[in-house]
Amino acid sequence: MYHVYPRSFADGNGDGIGDLPGLIDRLDYLRDLGVDALWLSPCFASPQRDFGYDIADHDAIAPEFGTLADLTRLFREAHARGLKVILDLVLNHTSDEHPWFRASRDPADPRRAWYLWRPGARPGAPPRGAPPSNWKAMIGGSGWHHDPATDTWYWASFLPFQPDLNYRTPEVRRAMLDVAARWLERGADGFRLDIFNALYKDATFRDNPFSPRPLPSERTPDGFFQRRLHTSDLPETLTFAADLRAVCDSFPGHRFLVGEVFGAPSRLRSYLGGGSAPPGLHTVFNFQTLRTPANASALRRLLVELERDLPSPYLPTWVLGNHDQIRIMDRLHGDADRMRLLATVQLTARALPFIYYGEELGLRGPPIPLAEALDPLAARYRFLPDAAAHLLTRLGITLNRDPSRAPMPWTAAPGAGFSPPGVTPWRPLHPDHPRVNVATQHDDPTSLLWHYRRLLHLRRAHPALSLGALVLREGHPHPRDLLAYRRQHGTDVVEVWLNASDTSHGVPLGGPRRALLTTHGAGDDVQLLGDHTLFLRPWEGVLLDAAG
Repeated sequence: MYHVYPRSFADGNGDGIGDLPGLIDRLDYLRDLGVDALWLSPCFASPQRDFGYDIADHDAIAPEFGTLADLTRLFREAHARGLKVILDLVLNHTSDEHPWFRASRDPADPRRAWYLWRPGARPGAPPRGAPPSNWKAMIGGSGWHHDPATDTWYWASFLPFQPDLNYRTPEVRRAMLDVAARWLERGADGFRLDIFNALYKDATFRDNPFSPRPLPSERTPDGFFQRRLHTSDLPETLTFAADLRAVCDSFPGHRFLVGEVFGAPSRLRSYLGGGSAPPGLHTVFNFQTLRTPANASALRRLLVELERDLPSPYLPTWVLGNHDQIRIMDRLHGDADRMRLLATVQLTARALPFIYYGEELGLRGPPIPLAEALDPLAARYRFLPDAAAHLLTRLGITLNRDPSRAPMPWTAAPGAGFSPPGVTPWRPLHPDHPRVNVATQHDDPTSLLWHYRRLLHLRRAHPALSLGALVLREGHPHPRDLLAYRRQHGTDVVEVWLNASDTSHGVPLGGPRRALLTTHGAGDDVQLLGDHTLFLRPWEGVLLDAAG
């Protein structure tokens, strides 16, 4: 799955903003890369205060991205190339400019019940008035926002201009299921579901209990010293997942659902249904893969955890980055060897890999100061001293999402082939774009782009890599430095060996093997002695055909 941020992928009309016609022009690149599906961040009509995650009309396309006809053409052109298109569907909230929310501001309007409006704990505006409960937003601070006209409060899990829908109102459930059905009818192959675990909140608005955790993480939404007991992961959300799955299953072909859900794999599994529960989402994001270092022991622990908590037929996901996170190459401080190793794990583990646009090039985020950021989250952190901002960034808190959303570099020319010459892209290009771009890497067999292509084409050629079971290979020497596992589907067997160290190692294979790939070159560059012993260079990953 290839994640496209449409504003930053390709500018088709020369206004400096990526759009649907530009994406259509680049579909051959995605096909040739070897991916079989793309996930498109929101392109619906929106005030763009959160760049599309504040939807004002679920059935219209934002004019800067194109038209409904353009999106329909994208479906058609992608399908003609064997590519599926997954839309980003924001079910939890709308823009405060959505007609539904505007109507809900009137206490007498039936749409009032479509959002979470409540009287305060004490009447009056802050500071004398108090919100209905102690609930905190996902980004910290109270998620309740006062409306002076009615002296009531509405709830927003994220930013104040993104009010949450009230899924305890039957009309809301039906309306959002209908939105999904209409897009499936138009040709969408499924949905990525934004902050899906937050759809339902406690019916009586009870206070959330205390948590010692200062910050949320990939393993838990709890943070800001609050346990999100009454605002996340309620049982009713699982019921809605099953309802949405039923809508998808009513359409021909394989329609797909992946949820943005935070927590340990054991919690994530509940969203997938199975057993006595009806089928739910097809999969959910496993965000702990974002932070797992290029370390043999850490990667081994993660593989063991995923296999234990999400065994077949469940399928974990493997992500290295997205539009909300610091780019993986920045987290690795530009270390290309570690990047190749992590990409090799991502594309050979028993998981559904998600590639964020530009990762296949080693794209880094350009330096954009907080004061110059367009990201609404960055505005909340502009008061921070540089030292505090640096510390929070090192702790994994993304203060400014603009760098991870910079334009895709296609060429070394001014504008990087993203926009026509003379047009300034909506966000700065990385200063390295004359060196790090598609055209430069396209014909370079030593490039990271070639490594991704080789891996993706091997996934297609070897069913073991996409369908097979995973078995860790234990008992080999140097377990602190080396990670090894086998993927097998029928008679197709592929072994993966990874040396996450600065030391060369020789390992006995126990039988003949045929070289398929190395992170240090083509398959012919694998160092095999008599087909029975493998020599791994520092930070080398190797794939071997073990079917014989």
